[in-house]
Amino acid sequence: SSQDFIEHIQSIANISSDASNLERINRWQSAIRLFNEKPLLGWGPRTYQFVYAPFQRSKEKTIISTNAGDLRAAHSEYLGPLAESGVLGMLTFLGIVIAVLYTGIQLYGRSRDPKIKVTALCVILGLVTFFVHGLLNNFSETDKASIPLWGYIAMVVALDLYHTHKGETFDSKSNEEEESEKAITE
Repeated sequence: SSQDFIEHIQSIANISSDASNLERINRWQSAIRLFNEKPLLGWGPRTYQFVYAPFQRSKEKTIISTNAGDLRAAHSEYLGPLAESGVLGMLTFLGIVIAVLYTGIQLYGRSRDPKIKVTALCVILGLVTFFVHGLLNNFSETDKASIPLWGYIAMVVALDLYHTHKGETFDSKSNEEEESEKAITE
């Protein structure tokens, strides 16, 4: 019902009594403490769920907190790698994010072909959506989200390689098509 929807939307900003939101903050705080303990290389890939329990503070725990290592991640695409891979892993992740978005934006800006522009724009928007959502949650560990994520990244790379190889223009028309059009107009 519309009332349920309104309550759901209002719960998003509730950080005083909503257990889900409070647990998210607990996980973020734990991830920061993990990073502070091993800032250079972190605790190792996919180790967060097994090592974060002692880094929780009793005042931050919620009814859904656990010490059993059965809750997966830090609920952040950024704090998770920071805790698990340290500053080097985080810089690598941010480097990938920045490089992919920069390349996608360059493709969009330099392209003269409407098909390439639309494709680049859609891919960029999909990636931006994922990376913004990653501030509050992490889904890259699940196949349902990681396949589109890496697929979009592959699309940016493929478009960039295909359309910038040897200084080619960003038009999708082949030389034969262009010559054919020239012959028709002459």
